[in-house]
Amino acid sequence: RFLAHFASRARPTTSSANMAALVSSAAVSRAVATANARQRRPAASTSMKATLRGPVAFRPLALTRRAVAARARFSRVNAVATPVRFAEPDPVVAPRPDVAMPSMEDPWTDPKWRDVKWTVYRDVAYDLQPFVDKHPGGNWLLNLSIQRDCTALIESYHLRPEVSEARFKGLPVLEDFPVNAVPKSPRPNDSELYNAIRTRVRKELFPQEGKALHRTGGDAAAATIIGFAAACYAAYFNAPGIVTGAFLGLAGAWIGLTIQHCGNHGAMSPKVWVNNALGLTDDLIGGSSLMWRYHHQVSHHIHCNDNALDQDVHTAMPLLRFDARQPRKWFHKFQHLYLFLAFPLMQVAFQVGDITGLITKDCEGAKLHGATAVELATVVAGKIAHFGLLLGPALKHGWAAVGAGCAAFVAVQGMVLACTFAVSHNVAEAKIPQDTGGEAWERDWGVQQLVTSADWGGNIGNFFTGGLNLQVEHHLFPAICFVHYPAIAKIVKEEAAKFGVPYSSYRTLPGIFVEFMKFVKEMGTAEQIGNVPIDDVKHVNKKLCPIAAFN
Repeated sequence: RFLAHFASRARPTTSSANMAALVSSAAVSRAVATANARQRRPAASTSMKATLRGPVAFRPLALTRRAVAARARFSRVNAVATPVRFAEPDPVVAPRPDVAMPSMEDPWTDPKWRDVKWTVYRDVAYDLQPFVDKHPGGNWLLNLSIQRDCTALIESYHLRPEVSEARFKGLPVLEDFPVNAVPKSPRPNDSELYNAIRTRVRKELFPQEGKALHRTGGDAAAATIIGFAAACYAAYFNAPGIVTGAFLGLAGAWIGLTIQHCGNHGAMSPKVWVNNALGLTDDLIGGSSLMWRYHHQVSHHIHCNDNALDQDVHTAMPLLRFDARQPRKWFHKFQHLYLFLAFPLMQVAFQVGDITGLITKDCEGAKLHGATAVELATVVAGKIAHFGLLLGPALKHGWAAVGAGCAAFVAVQGMVLACTFAVSHNVAEAKIPQDTGGEAWERDWGVQQLVTSADWGGNIGNFFTGGLNLQVEHHLFPAICFVHYPAIAKIVKEEAAKFGVPYSSYRTLPGIFVEFMKFVKEMGTAEQIGNVPIDDVKHVNKKLCPIAAFN
């Protein structure tokens, strides 16, 4: 989401004129594929990543070789697609997950449904109101499910799927709700790989069921991080300047990577108030816990590396291009150079994005349909607290010293957060074609988490990043405390090998960072690419994909 507000970019929309008669996202996909097929002409095969949404274009062979070499290095399976060159590629097209499908009844504006706390789970609409105050994980997490298809959210967050399924059986069913108007969500429980991994995690790591042990173990880490942050702030408060500001920025980044991240996922503790309190530390360091939950959990986690639906991919445009499916601008060939001038400004982008999201009730990746008045108030209260803590020492030490300290805080925190967040999803082997394609719900969700992410490091990296170095494990189990990820990584690696699914892991952060920089440079010159037809995609949801060959 960083840097999104330094330049404007129109969100792609679905053409209602060409799709008025279509009644499902699968039909939309087939229509786009047919239209593109009429324009194709032969070209040399090359490896590239794309979805079924958007044009087909040529990708430079240099990027292809880089991706193939990376895939071979990590025992991945090479993917091949047939590109076609177009003079002016069209933007990627996809319906947002919280906007009605074309030419269908809109439950978000229909007076009958707009004030109902409805959700859709596996093609059935439910009224969540009776469960809002009873959810064991708290209503802040449950609110994310309101007025959207919540299937992926629910299934990826519950280690025991039978528990969540039982809860839905007790909720009121909305019989006449227009379910087909709501864009479908991926279905983690349909993934054989995900089910195999989750079963082993339950049996081998958390055999004592019902005690929420998977949410425990992070107390010592939380105490260490909070203690370090308090010490850094005490030094800054008493002697604001470049050095103390830089250390405060480092402390803020550590909070952002760890306790706020894990807390907002509801994974730091079995106690709701502890998770909420730790999650609110995001507001203290300059972000917004509310905006983060919607942007990160509803958009990024469910649709990882989807150019149209993952906010982390599309909102960096047009300043930074992280995907060859995006239009290329002339200045992108310099992005590997100005990247380090942009990253320190991440904090500024937070402020603009949070306030804009508060006004529009939209964080660009997801609308804030379920946000309560209290949650919205945390945005304002958080900004007051953040700037009060940051600027307060000026009353005693003057604005010059505080100004220098603030600049160092913003630069260090932004650089550390951006560099750590960006690497795991933006290396060549996480952008290979034919691993993903078609509509989001047609894919094998479990496989997608592996093929769009890359791990690095081990226990030490896990401690300092809150498990974000083990990105694959975090995406598979966002509701498990990060201290358990190293043990889960062993299971994931073994099961991925059994299923023949690529699993990437680097030994160190510098190792993956070098590949990240190579990828960023190549994205600055790579021509825009387009479709991989759904019948060429390797990993699909066999229960939902309409292609007969997969069923």
